[in-house]
Amino acid sequence: MRALRAFFVGLVLCGVAMALALTPQPAESRSPQDMQGMNMGPAADEGVPAYHELAPRGVLPATMSPDAFNDPVVRNAYTVAARIKKTLYQQPCYCHCDRSQGHGSLLDCFVSKHGAGCQICIREDLYAYEQTRKGKTPAQIRTGIIHGEWQSVDVSKYTSPLVAK
Repeated sequence: MRALRAFFVGLVLCGVAMALALTPQPAESRSPQDMQGMNMGPAADEGVPAYHELAPRGVLPATMSPDAFNDPVVRNAYTVAARIKKTLYQQPCYCHCDRSQGHGSLLDCFVSKHGAGCQICIREDLYAYEQTRKGKTPAQIRTGIIHGEWQSVDVSKYTSPLVAK
């Protein structure tokens, strides 16, 4: 009887541990001080996903290494994401990963593998990169993303490796 009871207690503990392990964790780029200048999406602005209105105050998390991916477009997307982290931190992501993954901005898509499998994230990232190179501010880029301008990005331009910065 005692062994059976210990077995069930162990089973319950394993179940609780698995539930905790499978619970989504908060996005890495969101810290308590960042929450002040953050648009939390639909509740704050009808239909616009979460983003940070202000530049980050501290160090941002690293994006994943482009070397982790074989697809050249994905590699280039992660390459440019590392170059423009502060800009991506201030952009919404229209795949609505703020709802499904707890992301706080487009940057979170490239801190994880999420961006590799999402054409919306990739196109928004490449759009932000192109606009940054044209001298646009994060706020101007965000306006373009909100208006859907990222949808016109020519992804075929990113099938060859980018020149090192």
